[in-house]
Amino acid sequence: MAAANDPAPPAFGAFAPTRAQAAVIALAHRTRLKRGAFRPMLSRLVNLLRAGPVDVPYQGASFRFYHQASATERGALFNPDYNLEELDFLRAHTPLGGVFVDVGANVGTYAMVLARHVGPGGNVIAIEPHPVTHARLAFNRAASGFTQVALVAAAAGPSDGELMIETDGDNLGASHIVSGERQGNAIRVPSLRLQRILGDAGVSHVDTLKIDIEGYEDRVLTGFFKQASPSLWPRAVVIEHLSRDEWLADCIADMRARGYAETGRTRSNTMLVRA
Repeated sequence: MAAANDPAPPAFGAFAPTRAQAAVIALAHRTRLKRGAFRPMLSRLVNLLRAGPVDVPYQGASFRFYHQASATERGALFNPDYNLEELDFLRAHTPLGGVFVDVGANVGTYAMVLARHVGPGGNVIAIEPHPVTHARLAFNRAASGFTQVALVAAAAGPSDGELMIETDGDNLGASHIVSGERQGNAIRVPSLRLQRILGDAGVSHVDTLKIDIEGYEDRVLTGFFKQASPSLWPRAVVIEHLSRDEWLADCIADMRARGYAETGRTRSNTMLVRA
């Protein structure tokens, strides 16, 4: 995160799209150009028209998207239906005033949308360890005015302590846990057990949980389900399965054994509901 003496970023709206940028974004929204293969090209074009981030609304919240170096932010900027099936699933299982937990919150494209859904009386816990991404998440929370979102500047992990994370290439949203021996651009971040995070937040139950931590999902969830009270087990879960080859244990099978049923699947995520 930014140092205490760093200047505050310009207020939301300072990077509102220019007329030309808005035309490109609108074209993507209403055509097949919103699909993933076209987004890097559109991002380069928008950046040529004016370099830097873009301030736009998305799913009822306010975001500053640094689309040039984040596939997630490109997706949300150019596709108004980005992750819509997963978002609709989570909204369907989260009541007004409910509790949503976002493990690997990135810049908040799930957390802020669910914050709007649960309302001021609800709770959203957004867990994001990367300091740059966390600062962007915090800005988007402030821009959206969602005081019901609690931010956790730590990685969810199997134990309380520290972990190393690194980013491959220029996709900041794909930061992932690495072993302590790895070098390169890896940075050290705090690590907390999920049940510790929930306890610190003072929540007594979880309605829905989304987890996307690039192949580390099993280390978080298997320990959580073994150690946490069933009263804390979420009623519905969205879990990214793209990196399941890196799991040490099949945490989806573990959830099925604990009474969860798979009710849907997209290219990236599996959706489960607790019976």
